[in-house]
Amino acid sequence: MNTGKPLQGRPVVVGEVLFDCFPDGEVLGGAPFNVAWHLQGYGCAPLLISRIGDDSRGRQVQEAMQTWDMDTEGLQLDPTKPTGAVDIRFEDKHHSFDILADQAYDHLDADLGRGALEGIEPALAYHGTLIIRTQAAKRAVDALLSRVGIKTFVDVNLRDPWWRKEDLPPMLERASWVKVNDEELTIVSEIAQVGARGMEARARALRSRYDLDLLIVTLGAKGAVTFDSADEVLYVEPDGETEVIDTVGAGDAFSSVVLLGLLEGWPVPRMMRRAQDFAGRICAQRGATSRNSALYESVRS
Repeated sequence: MNTGKPLQGRPVVVGEVLFDCFPDGEVLGGAPFNVAWHLQGYGCAPLLISRIGDDSRGRQVQEAMQTWDMDTEGLQLDPTKPTGAVDIRFEDKHHSFDILADQAYDHLDADLGRGALEGIEPALAYHGTLIIRTQAAKRAVDALLSRVGIKTFVDVNLRDPWWRKEDLPPMLERASWVKVNDEELTIVSEIAQVGARGMEARARALRSRYDLDLLIVTLGAKGAVTFDSADEVLYVEPDGETEVIDTVGAGDAFSSVVLLGLLEGWPVPRMMRRAQDFAGRICAQRGATSRNSALYESVRS
């Protein structure tokens, strides 16, 4: 199993920046922001296209990106809407979300996004499903990615009530690589009417239905499995030695290493093993990102 040749250019990450509000404080996050942060840690120079408020949280976003040497050209400033926020609650090491409505990222501007892309050679694009929860943002993402015309990684995160089933098929049609969890696989397969039973059969049918280069299914504590265009299947499992502090951002960590593997043309077994290992390391800390450069260097060693 191989991901193909290394890709030339920079990764483009499109989506929300928000604050995860824990009972004991706030942590800067959002799946696209987390993925972009990790990619910067690997030295991939991502361009993050997002929208923040003209408020104290927005300034924290800018300062954090600058201290991590991230490109801020893709950040849009909204004069009236707040920087995104999510209230997070914990019960027995598991978390639940309350994603606030009408945030700055819901008003993403495609023209400003295209302006940020001028003079840049995009290698691939990444986005999730939360950024298309409003029709305005969905139109902006569609316009931006259709103009970019590059291969896209879609990270499916179905957060009720912030998704619509009619939005999923067009999103999957555009994708080259898709990541879902096992519960989302069932939902998406039913919407796509693939008519298969069992996890592997559903995954194979869904990958074939949308002609995906890779379909990755995460299985929680059991690890993950990937299905490629040659109909090969590969499972990876956690090492079982990680003490879980919380699981916020584990999926984003996994996605970031997959993107790194795609950018560098890694064999799929190496990509999946390192993605699983890095996700485990993020579970061993509070929060979804790290400023420890050694953590990121270890992924590439």
